[in-house]
Amino acid sequence: MAFLDRRDAGRQLATLLQSTVGWQPDPRRDRPGEPPGEPPVVTGMARGGVPVAFEIARVFEAPLDVVVVRKLGHPRQPELGLGAIAEGGVLVVNDALVQQLGVTEDVIGAVAAQQETELERRLHVYRGDRPPVPVAGRTVIVVDDGLATGFTARAAIEVMRRRSAARVVLAVPVGPPGAVAALREVADDVVCVEMTESFFGLSEWYEDFRQVSDDEVARLLAAAALGSW
Repeated sequence: MAFLDRRDAGRQLATLLQSTVGWQPDPRRDRPGEPPGEPPVVTGMARGGVPVAFEIARVFEAPLDVVVVRKLGHPRQPELGLGAIAEGGVLVVNDALVQQLGVTEDVIGAVAAQQETELERRLHVYRGDRPPVPVAGRTVIVVDDGLATGFTARAAIEVMRRRSAARVVLAVPVGPPGAVAALREVADDVVCVEMTESFFGLSEWYEDFRQVSDDEVARLLAAAALGSW
C-alpha cells in the first residue's frame, strides 16, 4: 500500500507538484502570467478528491474549491462508465464504449438527467450560495484520489477550461499508465505518484480508504476557507 489515507496521498502529491507547478508559498515570488504572489487554485473532485486536495492546498497555502462530477453508468451494468457529467453543463462521453455497446443518445440523456439531480444536491451541500473560486487566468490543480478510466477527470478538466483557467494540472495519487497518458492530451500536465498496469481498484493502494461523506467535504472546504489547516 502506497498511502496511509487520502491526506497522506495529498502530502505526497504536494511534494511532486511543487516542481511541476513552480510555486512555493512565498509572497515575494512572482509567477509569469499571474499577479504577483498569487498561488494556484486547488480543486478537489467530490467526494474522494477533496481530502487529497485539502493537503495540497495546505502545503501551497492556496485556495481550495470543489468540482462536482458524476459518472454515467450503464443502466444495466452501472460499473461500465458511459462517460461523465459535471457542473456547468459539462458532458463527456466514452465514445468507444458507447459505440461498442450500441447505446443510444436517448439512453445517455436519461442517465445524465438522473445524475444531474444528485449533482445539484451536492453542489448545494458543498458550496451553498457561494460562487466557485475564480480561476480565469490562473493555474488550477484538479485533484482526485485516483484514476480508473479517467472520464470523470476529463469532465472536471473541461469545467476549468470553460472557466478560462490559464493552465490545468491534474494530480492523482495512483492510476493506470494508459489513463494517465490519455489525460496528458487533455490537461496541461498530469502528476501521478504511482502508475501500474496491475490496477484492480483504488482501495488496494490505501491502508484507510473509508468512504468520504458530504459532511466531511463541507467541513474541509469551510476549514480551508478560514485557514484552519
